[in-house]
Amino acid sequence: MGLLIDGQWHQEDYRRDAQGGFVRDDTLFHGQVRSEGPFLPEAGRYHLYVGLACPWAHRTLIMRALRGLEEAIPVTAVDPWMGPDGWFFSENEPDPVLGARFLREVYTAAVPRYTGRVTVPLLWDRRTGTIVNNESRQIMRMLDHDFAPLATREGDYCPPGLRDRVEETLDAIYQPINNGVYRAGFAFTQEAHEAAIGELFAALEHWEGVLAGQRFLCGDRLTEADIALFTTLFRFDPVYHVHFKCNRKRLVDMPYLCRFAREIYGMPGVAETCRLDHIKQHYYRSHPFLNPRGLVPVGPDRDFRDC
Repeated sequence: MGLLIDGQWHQEDYRRDAQGGFVRDDTLFHGQVRSEGPFLPEAGRYHLYVGLACPWAHRTLIMRALRGLEEAIPVTAVDPWMGPDGWFFSENEPDPVLGARFLREVYTAAVPRYTGRVTVPLLWDRRTGTIVNNESRQIMRMLDHDFAPLATREGDYCPPGLRDRVEETLDAIYQPINNGVYRAGFAFTQEAHEAAIGELFAALEHWEGVLAGQRFLCGDRLTEADIALFTTLFRFDPVYHVHFKCNRKRLVDMPYLCRFAREIYGMPGVAETCRLDHIKQHYYRSHPFLNPRGLVPVGPDRDFRDC
C-alpha cells in the first residue's frame, strides 16, 4: 500500500494502533456541491472516479443509479488490481479528463504537494480543475440532494424527518461493520483481529434482529444507511468471509440480512453497479500479505438473488 507525501509516491504500510489494530486514514477533500457557491450542480461539469471493487465507491454508484444521474455525471473506473503504484487506469478504460495513468496523478493535479492516501470515490470538477470531495458519505448525500435538479428519478434517501436517525445509523454501522471487516482482515495482531471480529458479528446480529421486525434499517423506506450496509454485505461471502477471515457466519446464515440485501440488489439499476468480477480480482490479487500467490477463487456459483 502506498501514499503520496509532498506529491511524491511512497510505499508505506497501513497505520496501526498500539494494539496492532488497523487505522483508516481520514479523507481530506470535503468540498460541497451547492445551489450557491463555487461548486454549482451542473450537468457534465463533474466527473466521478470510482473503483468497482470498492464498497465506499459502490455507495456512490448506487445513489447515482437510484437518482438517474448517469447522463449528468459521467464515471471512470480504475483497474481492479491495485499494485505497488496504487490505483491505475487500464487501457480498456483510460482517464478521459486528465489522461492520467495513475489515480495519484489526479490528486496531484488538484494539489501538487498533496500528502495522503489515494482513494476512491473522488468527485472532480472539470471547470475549476480540482477535487471537490473524496468522502463517500458526503458524495452520496450530494448526489441525492444537491444534484436533485438534474435527477431523472424521484427519491430522497435522507428525508428531513429521518435525517437524525439516518445519521445515527450510518455512524452505528461504520466502525463495527463497514470498517470492521477491514479491521479484521488488516489486523496486525491476533488480539486486534479477534476484537474486530467480536464487534463485527455483534453488530451484524443486532441488525439481523432489527430487520426481523422491519423492512429497512431506519423503518419502512430505503435510506443512505441501507445503501452503506448493502455494499459491505454484497462482498461478505465471496471476499470478507474467506479473505478477511470473517468466518463466524456467512451472509446466507443470517436470513433477515440476506433478505434485506437481496431486496436492494433487485431494485432498478442496483445490480448493474455490482461487479463481482472486479471485487474478486481486486481483493485476492491486491493484498499479497494475505494471499501471496494471488489465486482468485472461481466461486461462488450461486446467484446473489439467492443470497
